[in-house]
Amino acid sequence: MSDAPKHPADPANEFASDNAGIDPRDFRNALGTFATGVTIVTAMSADGTPYGVTCNSFASVSLNPPLVLWSLGMFSQGLTIFQNASHFTVNILGASQEALAAQFAKSSGDKFTGVAWTPGLGNAPILDNSVANFQCRAANRYYGGDHIIFLGAVEAYAYNRREPLLFARGSFGRFMSDKSA
Repeated sequence: MSDAPKHPADPANEFASDNAGIDPRDFRNALGTFATGVTIVTAMSADGTPYGVTCNSFASVSLNPPLVLWSLGMFSQGLTIFQNASHFTVNILGASQEALAAQFAKSSGDKFTGVAWTPGLGNAPILDNSVANFQCRAANRYYGGDHIIFLGAVEAYAYNRREPLLFARGSFGRFMSDKSA
C-alpha cells in the first residue's frame, strides 16, 4: 500500500491543455448553480489611487486565526495593485447595490466616481453602505490555475443586518427566507 498522492503532481496544469475532459463553458455553468454573495475587494495602489473589483470568489478559511480568501484572474488589470498592497478590504454588498457591483465589474474607467468610501487599514477603501467589510492584511497568495488566490488575515471587520446581494446562474438576486410562515 502506498501513501503516494492520487492526484497529478501539478494541479495547476491539470486542465491547462486542450485535451482536458471537461468543457470550460459547461463547467462554468455548473459552478454558476452555487449561489454566492457579491463583494467588491478594494486596495490602494502605490501612487495613492483607490482600486476595486467585483468578486464572488470570497470565502472564510479560519476562525482562529481569522482568515479569508478570494481570487483574481491572472490577467486582471488590477492584479499588480493587489499583489503589492499591504492590505485589502472585502466589502460585502447589499441587495440594493447591484449597480455598484456592475460599476466595479467593468475593466476600465474610474470605478470610484460617485462612490462614498473611507480609508481603512493600509488605506484600502471601505465602501459606505456595504452589509459587511473585512479589513485584511495581505498574508499570502497562491497560484491556482488561471487565478491568484489571496489569503487575508482579518484585522478589523464590521457588519449590519441589511439584506445581502446574491449571484447565481449569471444573475443577481436576493435571499428568500422560509421563516415568513
